[in-house]
Amino acid sequence: MTSGRAEYAAGMAAYMAEFPLPGPLHLGLTLRILQRGGSRDRTIRIEGQRAWRASWTPEGASTLRLDVTAELLRARAWGPGARWAVLAAPALVGLDDQPSSFSPRHPLLSDIHRANGGLRLGRSGAVFETLVPTVLEQKVPGVEAWTAYAALVSALGEPAPGEGDLRLPPTPGRLLATPYWAFHRFGIERRKTEVIRNAAALARQLEECARLDPAAASRRLMSLPGVGAWSAAEVAAVALGDRDAVSVGDYNLPHVVSWALAGEPRGSDARMLELLEPYRGQRARVIRLLGAAGITAPRFGPRLPLRRFARR
Repeated sequence: MTSGRAEYAAGMAAYMAEFPLPGPLHLGLTLRILQRGGSRDRTIRIEGQRAWRASWTPEGASTLRLDVTAELLRARAWGPGARWAVLAAPALVGLDDQPSSFSPRHPLLSDIHRANGGLRLGRSGAVFETLVPTVLEQKVPGVEAWTAYAALVSALGEPAPGEGDLRLPPTPGRLLATPYWAFHRFGIERRKTEVIRNAAALARQLEECARLDPAAASRRLMSLPGVGAWSAAEVAAVALGDRDAVSVGDYNLPHVVSWALAGEPRGSDARMLELLEPYRGQRARVIRLLGAAGITAPRFGPRLPLRRFARR
C-alpha cells in the first residue's frame, strides 16, 4: 500500500491512498450487494470501475470514491470519517479475499466463476446501516423494500460530504427521534418500524458484531426481536464478510439454487443446504455467483403482492 495523504479540495479536507491489486477486481459485481434497488439507493453510486459510497464511520460521516485501474485501487474520501473510510477500502472490496482458491465441482458454477473472476467478497463493517434495509426487505417484494428505503434516506438522511451527490443513511438518533407513525409515509409498517427503532437503541452493541466471529455475531443479531436467521445471514454477508452465510428462509433463493445446481424448478431450505454442503465455507460465494449470472428459477404461481401503508 502506498502511504495515504491528506489534501484539500474545494475547501474540504480529503484523504487519499492507493492499494495494489492482488488480482482482478470488478467494482460493480463486488459492490452491488451494498446497493439496495439500483439507482434508487442514494447512499451509493457505481459507474463501471468507479464508485462512490456515503457512510457513517466510527470517526464521522464520509463519502468514499473508489477507482480501479489494471494494477491499483485508488481510494479518496471526504468528511470527518475520510481517513477511516479510505483505510477500510481494501476490506470493503475484498482485497483479502482469494477467489482463485475456489474450485467448484459443478460445471455451471465453474463457468460462472471463470467468467466473473473480478467478483470479490468484501465487508463494509457497518452493521446497523446494513440491518435497516435488511429489515425492510423481510417478506416483501424487493421493489417495495427499496422504495421504502429510498424514501427513508431522502427524508431522514443527510447530504454526504464531498463529491458524488449522495446522502448519508439515517443515524440511529434520527430514527429514534422519529415517531413510529411518521414511518407510514415511507411505506413502512409498524412492526418493522419497531424493529428498526429497537435496533437504533442498541446500535452501539450491534456494531460490535463486526469484531465477533460469525456464530457469535449471528447470536447477537438474532437476540434482537424481529431479527431472525434470514436477516442475520443477510447482514453477515454484507457487513461482516461472512463467506459462508446462507439466507435460510428466503422466498426465492432455494428455488434458484435447486434450479442451478440440480435442474429442479422448486426447492426447499433443506434441499438448498444439501446442494450447498460441498461448498461449506464458501456458500455465500456460490450464492453471489448465481446472482452475478442472473440465474432465476422458472416461475409458478403469483408473485408476492405489493402493499401500501402511506395515505395519499
